Amino acid sequence: MLTRLRRRLARAVIFAILCLVAVVMLYPFYFMTETAFRSRDQYLTQSGFSLDSWVGLLRAIPVVQQLVNSTVVTLSAVLIILVVSTMGGYAFAKLRFPGRTPILLAIIGGMMVPLQSIIIPEFVNVAQLGLINQYPGAVLVYAALGAPFATFLMTTYFRGVPTELIEASLIDGASYAQTFVRVMVPLAIPALVTVAVLQFIQIWDDLLIGLLFLQTPQVRTITVGLATLQSSRIIDVPVLMAGSLVSALPAVIVYLIFQRYLIAGLTMGMGK
Repeated sequence: MLTRLRRRLARAVIFAILCLVAVVMLYPFYFMTETAFRSRDQYLTQSGFSLDSWVGLLRAIPVVQQLVNSTVVTLSAVLIILVVSTMGGYAFAKLRFPGRTPILLAIIGGMMVPLQSIIIPEFVNVAQLGLINQYPGAVLVYAALGAPFATFLMTTYFRGVPTELIEASLIDGASYAQTFVRVMVPLAIPALVTVAVLQFIQIWDDLLIGLLFLQTPQVRTITVGLATLQSSRIIDVPVLMAGSLVSALPAVIVYLIFQRYLIAGLTMGMGK
């Protein structure tokens, strides 16, 4: 009886802590949503709702164009990361070649390098290629920054796949490339979705890379466009919250749609 009471008390305490964390995490989103549907005067008086902030946002920045820019850059970088990390993870997990372990350790070590320490060399290299203020420059930087973690995750996942599947495919006459495409890639769908969602959220919400490599208004992403709203002397908080809501929704929607696959991909390969 006493043990059961302790368990219930522990569950109640955990539930209360989780509720508190949920309130702390969700309140900023509630504040952002509520403020986005008020004018500046309504925000100051905390009464009434209107669409003035959305009209002001559309006048201040080209929202549609910047959303398109963000979509192009994010999806292109995620695609490159998926291709590179999947092939790299397959090679490091299932193939035998000289220097496999040192190369993998070097890739993992790239995850430990702070972004601030390499951002200037990255900018210089991209500038020498003439890719500043162009989609390919930002896409290559995002792909280079996201590939180490994605490769590590895919390697871990592929190590959990039975080697007998590859041997059976080779016996049936398939090459390593055919085995990779027809057997390994379909089995790695949960891990691929995990990598895609994590990288999508990280790249979509990034400000530093976009601010440095996409400076002109024609190629700015939505996060960079929101940063320009704060450059004026008088900040219109409702307009800024409306823009923040537009910027946050795609990442939130992607996470909500693929959260089940995200959890499966993070746990399945490591649990085998």
